[in-house]
Amino acid sequence: MRYGKYRFIAGFLAVPLALYIVFVVSPYAQAFYISMTDWRGFSGQQNFIGFGNYIELATDGRFWRAMGHNGLLLLVVPLVTIVFALFLAAVTTVAGRQGAVGRGGVRGSRFYQVVFFFPQVVPVVIAGVLFGFFFNPDAGLLNGLLRVLGLGWLTRPWLGDPALALPSVMAVLIWGAVGFYYVLFSSAMKSVPPDVFEAAVLDGAGRLRTFWSITLPMIWDSVQVSYIYLGIMVLDGFALLQVMLPVPGGGPDGSTAVVSQYLYESAFINGRFGYASAIGVALCLVTLLLAVAVLRLTRRQQTEY
Repeated sequence: MRYGKYRFIAGFLAVPLALYIVFVVSPYAQAFYISMTDWRGFSGQQNFIGFGNYIELATDGRFWRAMGHNGLLLLVVPLVTIVFALFLAAVTTVAGRQGAVGRGGVRGSRFYQVVFFFPQVVPVVIAGVLFGFFFNPDAGLLNGLLRVLGLGWLTRPWLGDPALALPSVMAVLIWGAVGFYYVLFSSAMKSVPPDVFEAAVLDGAGRLRTFWSITLPMIWDSVQVSYIYLGIMVLDGFALLQVMLPVPGGGPDGSTAVVSQYLYESAFINGRFGYASAIGVALCLVTLLLAVAVLRLTRRQQTEY
């Protein structure tokens, strides 16, 4: 009978497992093999060179500079996005009216939810084009608004200045991501029983104390997963950067180049698909290490209710 049970389970798992191997595991294995060749991408000739591409990658200044830009994005974008999303979610979900902590958000919270989520429905390519015009130094809305307000001395070539190009891109990434995580955190906060907030109010806890000691611990799993997803997003960032700054080498003086752009350039401009695959494998490894590190460093005792 036990043998029949295992055969029954194996029959259900065989097809999904086969599809997973063919469409997920196999491409990864092929990419790793290609990364150990000097394949140019447009011929059937693939000379096996072992770890030659990885040795070159270890001493490639452009790769490490691009990785540094990804590191800056990884430090700033997830943190700022999560802080903004948590603030907006708390205000519109559990801030309470007339001092009633945990009993709904501020007045008009449904309208704010639509407004905050709107950037999420804008495709990345369209957002890149719009913000390319927004940051335009001559006809852009940002500099135009500064001039109207009498702050013309603050106008800058935002995407043309090596010191401002990457922060400008960070602002767009945050703008586009806050809405989704705001909705995610709002849903998590709504699942917290109101009795918990009522007990906190009876104990004299204010809004800030309630958020820090009750709301945040109870939605910590959502925050943890959000950081991982945001980290994956900024480790890529190819589409937005390629639209906003379609310059070989990445922005002014390479100031916005990220690893995904360098991978694209290596493969489709320089014709080094083997080397590009090595970059992709390295980026995949960094992503996995990020996920493991975040899960371990942010691990805490699960709050039950």
